[in-house]
Amino acid sequence: MNATPNTGTPNTGTPNAAAPEPTAAVETPAESPPSALRRLRTSVARQVGRAAPTVRDGARRAPVTLAVLAIMWGVFVVAMLTTRSVRSFVDHHLALGIVPIENMRLWTPLSSGVVVVGWLAAIASTVLLLAVAAPTEQRLGSRRFALVAVLTQVGGALVALAFAAAAQVLDEAWGFQLHLGVFSGPFAWILGTLMAASASATTLWRRRIRVGLVAFTAVLALFGGHLGDVMALATVAVGAVVGPLVIGRSPRGSRLAGTRREERVLVALVVAASALGPMIAAFSPNAVGPLAVLRELFRSQPWTVDEVNLVCAADQTSADCRRGLLDLRLGGVGPVIASVLPSVYLLVLADGLRRGRRFAWIAAVVAQAALVVLAAANVLIRFVDDNDTIFYGTAEPTLYRSVVPFVVPVLVLALLVVTRRRFDVAAPRGTYRELWTLVAATAVGLGVLYVLLGTWIRRSFDGDPSVGALLLDYPQRLVPPVLLQWFDAPFLPNSGPTTLLYEWTGIVFWLVLVVATAASFSRVTYGVDSDAAERAREVLRASSGSALSWMTTWRGNRYWFTDDGRSYVAFRVISGVALTTGDPVGPPADRRSAIVGFAEYAAANGWSPCFYSVTPDAAAITSELGWESIQVGEETILPLKDLAFTGKKFQDVRTAVNRAKKAGVEAEWISFPTAPLAVTDQITAISEEWVADKGMPEMGFTLGGLDEVDDPAVRCLVAIDEHRTVHGVTSWMPVHRDGVVVGWTLDFMRRRSEGFRPAMEFLIASAALSLQEEGAEFLSLSGAPLAKVGDPTEDSPQATTLSTMLERLLDVVGRTLEPVYGFRSLLAFKSKFQPVYEPMYMTFPDPAALPSIGNAIGRAYLPDVSIAQSVRLVRTMMDR
Repeated sequence: MNATPNTGTPNTGTPNAAAPEPTAAVETPAESPPSALRRLRTSVARQVGRAAPTVRDGARRAPVTLAVLAIMWGVFVVAMLTTRSVRSFVDHHLALGIVPIENMRLWTPLSSGVVVVGWLAAIASTVLLLAVAAPTEQRLGSRRFALVAVLTQVGGALVALAFAAAAQVLDEAWGFQLHLGVFSGPFAWILGTLMAASASATTLWRRRIRVGLVAFTAVLALFGGHLGDVMALATVAVGAVVGPLVIGRSPRGSRLAGTRREERVLVALVVAASALGPMIAAFSPNAVGPLAVLRELFRSQPWTVDEVNLVCAADQTSADCRRGLLDLRLGGVGPVIASVLPSVYLLVLADGLRRGRRFAWIAAVVAQAALVVLAAANVLIRFVDDNDTIFYGTAEPTLYRSVVPFVVPVLVLALLVVTRRRFDVAAPRGTYRELWTLVAATAVGLGVLYVLLGTWIRRSFDGDPSVGALLLDYPQRLVPPVLLQWFDAPFLPNSGPTTLLYEWTGIVFWLVLVVATAASFSRVTYGVDSDAAERAREVLRASSGSALSWMTTWRGNRYWFTDDGRSYVAFRVISGVALTTGDPVGPPADRRSAIVGFAEYAAANGWSPCFYSVTPDAAAITSELGWESIQVGEETILPLKDLAFTGKKFQDVRTAVNRAKKAGVEAEWISFPTAPLAVTDQITAISEEWVADKGMPEMGFTLGGLDEVDDPAVRCLVAIDEHRTVHGVTSWMPVHRDGVVVGWTLDFMRRRSEGFRPAMEFLIASAALSLQEEGAEFLSLSGAPLAKVGDPTEDSPQATTLSTMLERLLDVVGRTLEPVYGFRSLLAFKSKFQPVYEPMYMTFPDPAALPSIGNAIGRAYLPDVSIAQSVRLVRTMMDR
């Protein structure tokens, strides 16, 4: 909905004025319509006039960048006009390299940063200067930008040259290439200045820039391996050191806490990079980096069957015969595609990791372990067998060349093992039974087809294979061709049809596996037990629950259902405590029996039951059962029937709405799963930056994050301006009564740090008025843990000495945690809307279990807190 209605322009005409007397018409020659060329000139002139102020402002604020651009093009044009070869001139006189330094061209560490070779390099450098360098200069200021550019260019050049000189110790071939290599262009120092500028950026963008630059330049150096690639990595490293010294540090600090969602994304990116690396090397024919040997996974050589037969006829055990057979297997379009598909499958698994899927983690672990085993087998064959292997295309039996294939899969495997707890989302029941049934059926069907068609056209193979030979060869058709080099080929295709059958059978199998796996990740899941969560959603939609009941559908919960299936309790077991999320869901008349039934179920399993964040009605029931109750929060209810933001008490709310109108900010309802990427990406960035600035993990349990927003049943209201910039976002969960949505509960609240400041007041007011028009009865502004109104022991259903002491202790903890999470400030903020307060309780039968319950609640809210973050939290509490 739009909180700011469009208003028309007032009519300034005078329709009631007297009409003038008619006068004689004067004939004038009719003007011909402007020509297309004239209209084009007018349009261009108008656009130039509009762009001129922006260009002038950019030139005024980025003079250093424009000066470098002018020098670059000036040298390039002069060299083109006065020399036979621009490349020869630049490489000999201005480019960076060990040979120029040995020839005493000591100016090259600086001059190489402002010269280019070739039109493509000149255009690409121009784009980088205008798109990256100019904005960076505007942010830093020209003086600091110039200083940082010189330091990163010269420092990066010296580091790159030193590494090139020492590289021969590690890899003689790579070191030789670096020794002879030269580099020119502004590419490296632009990345270095960007890395340096990240020191003053916000926490989120500092992390994104640094991780992205390091990953990008590291891949270039390891797989490409040219001097320019090494220098790019070196300038980024120098920029990371120079930035804090020259520019200073961000006032937000250097804390890099992240959410579970972001950690999954980062792991997925690493797995994806490990899959793309060999492909990058494969399609870079001049790559010389230490990992460039992995290009042999996709190589293609122009051997023919006749040539191989001729070589093998002389000596079947010769290296040339083996290489020819291998190249036949790897040559052509089919083998290249077959060798690429496993990497594509890893990319699909990376998408599953991004979604937190358990199957993706298991499959990725198996894939990386398989790569480690293959690399180990290669080492054994290389150093134990008398025959030289040509695995990965390297015939030299050196330890370095054999160890290189271990590096990436071992590191990725270690990362997956360390982060295994992040990937606990299970697919709906039967998903992978269907997947493996489809894959098995495809394998059997292709096997039958391969044998039948192969028998029919067997004379077109060079070995005239029998049915048995085809049957034994079929499993090899499903294996990437590069992995078959240890085995002699019993026969090879010698015609178009046999080549198609021989090479593309495995491709079809892998395509089915890739597509089916990708489809399994797209199926909707609701956590560890997706089937139980879906059943709980159906019960909730058809029955009744409290304002917090939609939280029972969140990931991480387990479910206990009553015998009749009409009610359920959502809970999680932590340290022997069965900790629930809110009241039992179901008919109110069955609430007591559900509480008793769940308590008996927990006791039968050896758990201590604890109902958390329950309503006074549920607390009254447990009080009658003799349980202890402690107030743990305050829910804020906003009745909508007669709501109108009038009067002095709503002055802040009205001010926010009025300011939004003046700023052109409107409120717009969206659904996060189907919203445009441009909007959801902004919401993600706003949320991650908010979490990063806290320096502590995002809390869970009864506090939702982006995973909980990404739900078709949840509505989001965003504050968005005319440029489609998102300034704030709120999410609203449905509240059901007798199968009808009667209200909405506020959960997710985030505001852009540098955007429209009263965004939250504006969004909550806009949501209240919009949902009031839709017929909703109330809004729940939700509760704030460890925050409440009034005396900490007031109005408890049953207050014993022990519970009173614990309640006061929780009050102290709430005040102590205020500087970190601001729960009490949040409760005070909600008071602007004059809500009705309703206490929320924690209720439990065994007071002796209180230490375990306190530990369980802490771990429920912060399941991923690290030791360093715990120390930081304690330090913050002590500094308070």
